[in-house]
Amino acid sequence: MANVLRTERLMLRRWRDDDRAPFAELNADPEVMAHFPTPLTRAQSDELIELIESRFTRSGFGLWALEVAATGEFIGFTGLSLPRFTAHFTPTVEIGWRLSRTAWGHGYATEAAQRALSFGFNDPALREIVAMTTTTNTRSQAVMRRLGMTHNPSDDFDHPLVPPGPLKRHVLWRLTAQQWTTTPHPGDLPHHQP
Repeated sequence: MANVLRTERLMLRRWRDDDRAPFAELNADPEVMAHFPTPLTRAQSDELIELIESRFTRSGFGLWALEVAATGEFIGFTGLSLPRFTAHFTPTVEIGWRLSRTAWGHGYATEAAQRALSFGFNDPALREIVAMTTTTNTRSQAVMRRLGMTHNPSDDFDHPLVPPGPLKRHVLWRLTAQQWTTTPHPGDLPHHQP
């Protein structure tokens, strides 16, 4: 089990109690949560940390807390998870991220996701990792594209855990281990994205 993963600028680590307050602030931010049904309350945010930590024990990986190495600032999470629903592409492993607004525009999501992908394809030797988001979340889709993931519109789906409305339709992006061997690895992409 990987408790800590590092990149040039970031540390992906297990969760601590002092992450709870900044994580709750992040989850209450309407802009950060614009592509989710609703922002989270403090109690829901704390429950999510408990769920994430329990999955590390079961799976050997999870959504790592993300901090800026130089300052120790908590900026969100990035990592791997097992979707809790059934769809045409499950069972699978998903990569995901959620960063505070102050961390947007620095290339952190791409940098951290590259490290999580490297772990996923090398340690548990996964054959494929997917990413998903709403059709309107162009920022996250841009990260998926930078990671070398591919999108086939025939994979798009109505997320069974999202209520009816504009957020229900999701896009699915895929990356195989074979594709990963031919795409840039951590450190190969510029850290500051336009």
